[in-house]
Amino acid sequence: MPKYYTPKQANDSLPAVRPLVEEMMEISEKIRAHQPELWVVAQKAAGNGGSPTLSKLLPDFDRLHEIIHQIQDMGIQIKDLTIGLIDFVALRDGREIYLCWQCGEASIKYWHEIEAGFAGRQLIDWE
Repeated sequence: MPKYYTPKQANDSLPAVRPLVEEMMEISEKIRAHQPELWVVAQKAAGNGGSPTLSKLLPDFDRLHEIIHQIQDMGIQIKDLTIGLIDFVALRDGREIYLCWQCGEASIKYWHEIEAGFAGRQLIDWE
């Protein structure tokens, strides 16, 4: 059963969630910056027992994995690592919806229907 957030609860969680999302974005950007060479490095490493480049990035992969699970364990869904987009599951009129937050926003002000996605964001008009 999902954890349901009220807008207040979701906003109250932002001081803990915001730094995790920011770190997640930084790590994913670092990994993406090395993406073209990672496949070649991984192929070579498989054949010769390792690679300094890959070894340097392994802690980043481990930390990213840890952060993702930490956020998900809070009942928060990660929608986009690149822009730091997350959704908090909530109930509105008896149905599940998402409270939507993107890194850089001061607070959670928007919600959307599950099937509507980011493009369907609407201003929260209840508490």
